[in-house]
Amino acid sequence: MAAPMTWRRLVYSVYTPAVAGVFTRISDRIFRARDRRRGSSVLLLAPLLAEADPSPSRAVRPSGSAGDQSSGDGLCTHFRWMAEHVPAFRVPGTHIHILTSPDQFYQAMKDRIQTAKRRVVMASLYLGTGQLEQELVDCMEDALQRSQNHSRSPDLKVSILLDYTRGSRGQVNSRTMLLPLLRRFTSQMRVSLYHTPDLRGLLRLLVPQRFNETIGVQHIKVYLFDDSVIISGANLSDSYFTNRQDRYVLLENCRDVADFFSDLVEAVGDVSLQLQPDNSVSMLEGMVHPYNGNRQDFSAVARKRIMEVVNTAHVRQQLLSRSGDSEDGGMSEGEGEEEEDTWVFPLVQMKPVGIKVDEQVTQRLLRDAGPDSTVFLTSGYFNLTQAYMRLVLGAGASYRILTASPEVNGFFGAKGVAGAIPAAYVHIARQFYSQVCRLGQQERVHLHEYHRAQWTFHAKGLWYYLQGQDRPCLTLIGSPNFGYRSVHRDLEAQIAIVTENEELQSQLQEEQEMLYQRSTEVSTSTFERPDRYVKLWVKLVTPLIKNFF
Repeated sequence: MAAPMTWRRLVYSVYTPAVAGVFTRISDRIFRARDRRRGSSVLLLAPLLAEADPSPSRAVRPSGSAGDQSSGDGLCTHFRWMAEHVPAFRVPGTHIHILTSPDQFYQAMKDRIQTAKRRVVMASLYLGTGQLEQELVDCMEDALQRSQNHSRSPDLKVSILLDYTRGSRGQVNSRTMLLPLLRRFTSQMRVSLYHTPDLRGLLRLLVPQRFNETIGVQHIKVYLFDDSVIISGANLSDSYFTNRQDRYVLLENCRDVADFFSDLVEAVGDVSLQLQPDNSVSMLEGMVHPYNGNRQDFSAVARKRIMEVVNTAHVRQQLLSRSGDSEDGGMSEGEGEEEEDTWVFPLVQMKPVGIKVDEQVTQRLLRDAGPDSTVFLTSGYFNLTQAYMRLVLGAGASYRILTASPEVNGFFGAKGVAGAIPAAYVHIARQFYSQVCRLGQQERVHLHEYHRAQWTFHAKGLWYYLQGQDRPCLTLIGSPNFGYRSVHRDLEAQIAIVTENEELQSQLQEEQEMLYQRSTEVSTSTFERPDRYVKLWVKLVTPLIKNFF
């Protein structure tokens, strides 16, 4: 055991993402032959030095482009193609509420946990360990206890899905926060820890904590209470409850949508490690282990289990649409007490197991954004994939892209290599802006930086304005950042909301304006300022590490 530990200490002392890139490529060559013989992939990682993005996918492009239609044809004509490929849930726009602050997000979760009767389902990267997070856990404990007090067979079930590596970091972590609940309410409580199949073999043995999270994580952010669900990009951590700006949408009393995300989280949980009351972990019987088992077998089982949820919901919604005599692919007006004037499309991206629905739909949206339409796109970490960048630069729509200024970047002031990440984003933004200028696209593509003292910025998504409209009719909201990690490494989920409800459109407009009003537009002079200076070593290392963050 002495030799491996010596190597581990050595790697820990000199480790950087760039070193990991070199090590990964060497390891992959060494073990590829053994992998073929055993049918188990040891170190399947995406390319590190270049993205190798294919040309933008046309897998979801049916005949007839939405961009060819005029705005007078209505929303059904422009976006009905989504219903052909993913579930389309019709809901009243009055049931959807845009939350605008971390405190609103936190209070909404606490209030709904306290009133939940049947289920609380929470998926996040991790659960923090501070006082606010403990209060959230206490709310779950109170709800579970009330359920026990009212019945010998308690109805309330709590299911939590986190990432294994991030949730296990340090001595006090997400797992230790949840263990008291798991021990006390074993029959009502489930804690699943997703482990990427790409972190295995020597890579898993040698890469230290924190850095191992760069290989791939569970990144979905879904918070569900009975038949209401919050979709967000925010994690369960104190900064996300106080001074870290994100986006959050509450779908209240939308049972079909809630059922879908409950089933999705359950499916990912089934292929994840299960936390036990003694703080050990184990797999469900019949499931393939993510890093000890065969890599291809794990991916096949995970893909089948997760796509069962997507496909079952898709077929069900199509049948409901046909039974309702709809001619618009599930996007016609509903009948009932409240007008179902809004459609919710769940988009899932899990490239490590071969699922790329979100990537395909996002590419289609970017590609079909025609002249005179406007797209506001935001990401806390501006690092567009090559495919997305080509579509933005080649589209006809006007784009206004919002990203974090260095001082509101979540890594600002961090120690070690992480402290250079804001500068790396500045370098990436400058390269993008230079390309915009080189192509003469300054009048069509605008780059903005978010500023807010003592806050950080983590919002992501887009708002889509059709020609002649002064309010957005479509938004994407959820966990993806439009970067390499979101597309290739992590588990992601978001929703596309298409609405004809004027009040909801106004909420989306106000949300977009609130974020952009705290921004300034980037120009050539921006990158000439002293605080935008990027050291040479950061410029040299950025191509090596940009696919990790």
